[in-house]
Formats: sequence, structure tokens, C-alpha cells
Amino acid sequence: MEAIQTASAYIFSVQGMMLVVIGTILGITMGAIPGLTGAMLIALTLPLTFNMDPINAFILLISMYVGAISGGLITATLLRMPGTPASIMTTMDGYPMAQAGRPGRALGLGITASFVGGCISWLFLITLSKPIALYSTKLGPFDFFALVLLALVLIASIGGKSMSRAFLSASLGVLASLPGIDKATGNLRMTFGFEELNGGLKLLPVLIGMFAISQVISDLTRMEEKITIIPLKLAREMLFSLKDWKDQAINLIRSSFIGTWVGILPGIGANIGSVSAYSAARSLAKPEEQAKFGEGSETAIVASESANNATIGGALIPLVSLGIPGSVVDAILLGGLLIHGLQPGPLLFQQNPEMVYTIMGSMFVSNVFMFLFMLVAVKHIAKLASLPRSLLMPVILVFCIIGSFALSTRMFDVWTMIFFGLLGFAFERMKIPLAPFVIGFILAPIAEENLQAGLMASSGSFLPLIQRPVSLIFVVTSLLLLTVPLYKRFKYGPTKSP
Repeated sequence: MEAIQTASAYIFSVQGMMLVVIGTILGITMGAIPGLTGAMLIALTLPLTFNMDPINAFILLISMYVGAISGGLITATLLRMPGTPASIMTTMDGYPMAQAGRPGRALGLGITASFVGGCISWLFLITLSKPIALYSTKLGPFDFFALVLLALVLIASIGGKSMSRAFLSASLGVLASLPGIDKATGNLRMTFGFEELNGGLKLLPVLIGMFAISQVISDLTRMEEKITIIPLKLAREMLFSLKDWKDQAINLIRSSFIGTWVGILPGIGANIGSVSAYSAARSLAKPEEQAKFGEGSETAIVASESANNATIGGALIPLVSLGIPGSVVDAILLGGLLIHGLQPGPLLFQQNPEMVYTIMGSMFVSNVFMFLFMLVAVKHIAKLASLPRSLLMPVILVFCIIGSFALSTRMFDVWTMIFFGLLGFAFERMKIPLAPFVIGFILAPIAEENLQAGLMASSGSFLPLIQRPVSLIFVVTSLLLLTVPLYKRFKYGPTKSP
């Protein structure tokens, strides 16, 4: 109870509320500008939080997270360009409805659905996190190793359109985490004579490079694209009526449940949650409603937006309870916890419970502010989408360099950032997903640490991995996730990616 009071005092202080407002508005703004993402914003902001109190830093970062996922629906509706990947499915029906002269209705549906999805997943976050964290304290190092192994396999098997590309990306992420000191032997490995690599590759330059620099390079190649926005007038139809609540209640709850569940699975993200809820809504709709999908269906917009916001709460559950990121943004937040000297996972509940409740409280307060702010200011936010990239990109590039250099005040981190920026750009050109790389980079040291601890406790024997019930379940599930798709491919032949 004391931790909840402390977290509430921070969030509802003048400073805390200002951080919620700034973070949410920045997140919505970034989400509303095509080509800029929440992951980029949070990676760029992380260096600016070095000198902040960790609790205030996370109030700001969580608010940005909520705002960025929500802001994407504006450009998806008015420009047919999803501001974030999470709003891809909203484009399918939001834009046709806007073209038909009802942009306010499409945005109103999306904003309210985002709010409801965020609230439902928040309920799951506050009720499930602590029991999971308490149970996880009973797990041994082999159990945790098997859990991380399962997370990596999940990323590779369902985290992208191509299992082989996702697996390659995750493997390269694991490889990039290896340079530095071997914690078991104390020997240096894979440093190639560079003293700067003795401490391993720093997380922040890798994150900024993969998500900010690669995006800057990608946007520079599309500098000449013209943007045309459908004009928007605020109207009463933006607000849900009683009939809307009655008609969409089941859809809202079902889609939020799907989004929350997809969010819990490591490395999948809001875009998959949105696609899954959209597909479920279409499958379960009446024939006359099914015919409207892709032509401006209200049910489709509600399903897509409630699900993508629900993934936020779902993805935060494994982060705060197990220290395993459920999405790319959560991977960056995990890095933020480490940078601020906090231990993610079950120990966070024991050692820094006020931080856990700050994350939970910030998500809810930011969600409420997002709802009110977007209803009032969506007309003005939409104009930001037409900002020329030639003005934005140099500013973002300067922030990238400052952020990487500020970590340890050495140029090596800036070169590291540029290298991973080019690597990220190459990944996107080759349709290799970035998320498995980053999550593999973050999870590999956790897996290695637990495996080494387990082997030391068992005198070098791997048998506890299959003798302990929990680790056995994780190992068997991992093997099934790997072998079943391969068996289907062998039996039925390759399937085309959508």
C-alpha cells in the first residue's frame, strides 16, 4: 500500500502530471507523423532521462508509449498512411469512411476504442502482474533459461511473416550481444582487439541506430513524397452514443482481450494484435456487416484500434513481472530500467515496488489524457502530418548523435549507432524484422546468465532442464513451436506470405 501511495504522489504531483501531458502529446504527435514511430521517440528520449529521477523518467516514457500507439490512427484515417504499424488495419476502413465525408466519425470511433482497449488491458496488467511475479520467484535458473528460450522461439515462429527471417534476425541479435567479458570465465571474447568492446556493445546506441537512424535513412529516400490530408471538422458524431456502446460492446471487449493476449506474447507487437482482432471481428460479423469491411466498417475500426492499444497493457505484464519484453518498445523500456540501475523482473516488485505501480498508474492516467486530448485537438494534430521531412530529419539526426554520445562521452558509441542504423536499413530493405534482433540482443545475456548459474548449481549437468516440470514444459513447447511449422512445410509445401 505504501508503494501505491508513493507512486500516486509522484504521478499526481504537478511535475508528474506535466510529464504525463508532455509525454502523451509528444507520443501522439510522433505517432501522427508518417515515418516516425514510438520506438524512435522513446529511444531518443532515453538519454535525456539520465539525470532524472527514475520514477519521473518512466512516467514520461510510459506516457509516450500510450500516445504513440494512439496517434497512428489520425494519419491512417486522413492520409491512408498508418502513422505507426499498429494502425495498418485502421487504414483499411478509416480512410474509406473519411473519403465518404465522415472523417470525424472514423476518428471518434478510433479514439474511443483506443481508450477502452487501453483500460481493459490495464485491468489485466494490475491483476496479473503481481501473481505472475510472485510465482516466478519460485523458478530456478534452468526454468528462467527455458522461459527465455521459449520467448526467443516465439519471436522467431510467430513474430514475423517469415519464420526464417525472424529466426535470422533473432540469431544476429544474440550474436551482437556476445562481445565483451564472459561472466563465467572472466575472459574477453569477440572483441577483435577493440578495447571499446571489452564492456560489450551498449544497448542505447544499438537501439537508436536500429530504430531512429534506419528510419532517418529510409525517410531520406522518400523525401519527395507529396501528402494530401482530408479536411476534418469536429462534429458530435465523434462521440459514442448509447446505441454505439450497445452495438460495439462485445466487439470492444473481444478485441481488447485479443490485443492483451497478443501483447503478452514476446516480440509480436500491436500490429499483429490489430490484424488478429480485425480478422476475428470480420469472421464473427453478420453477412451484411462483413460486406462493409474494407469499405468503411465501424466494427472494423473499433476492433483494430481497441486491440492495438490493448497490446500496451498486455506487453507490460511480462516486462514488470518477468523482465521479458513483450514488444519492441518494451525492450527499450527494459533497457531504460537497466540504465537507471533497476533490476527488471520479479525483483522489481520486491526492491522497487513504487516503480511497478508508477508504470501501471502512468499507463492509466496517460490513457485518460490521450482520450480527452485527442477528442479536442485531433483537428490540429492532423496538420502535423504535412510537416516536410527535410525539416524533421536533420533535427532527429542531431538528437540521435547527442543521445549516443551522452551515454559514455565516446565517439565509439556514435559509430556503433551509425553501423546499426545502416544494418537496420538493410534489414528493412530485405524484409527482415527488427524486433527479433533487438529482443534477441536483450534476452541473450539473461539466458546466458541463468544457464551458467544453473550449470554451476548442477555441476555442469543439463539434466535439470528436463527434470524440472516448469522448464520441461517450456522446452517441449519451444520444440513444438519450432518443429510443427517445419513439419507442415515439409508435408504441405511452402505457403505464400501475405
